[in-house]
Amino acid sequence: MNISVDISYYPLQEEFIPHILDFIQRLKTHEGLVANTNGMSTQVFGEYDLVMGALTAEIKKSFELPHSVFVMKVINADLQ
Repeated sequence: MNISVDISYYPLQEEFIPHILDFIQRLKTHEGLVANTNGMSTQVFGEYDLVMGALTAEIKKSFELPHSVFVMKVINADLQ
């Protein structure tokens, strides 16, 4: 099953932009995923297990920073 995820990352740090860009770049290294960004969020598209595995790994890595917030919407359809 293909899914679409709309995800926003809010690192609660003074210098937040580098952390957001790092998260997006790490997501883009996962094969089989498409990650598109805009000014408000990142959309990730792909097969369920691949997308959720990548998000789990990269969110865990981002949680090494204290006080990181993620907001996600997951849709069980490919909305590319």
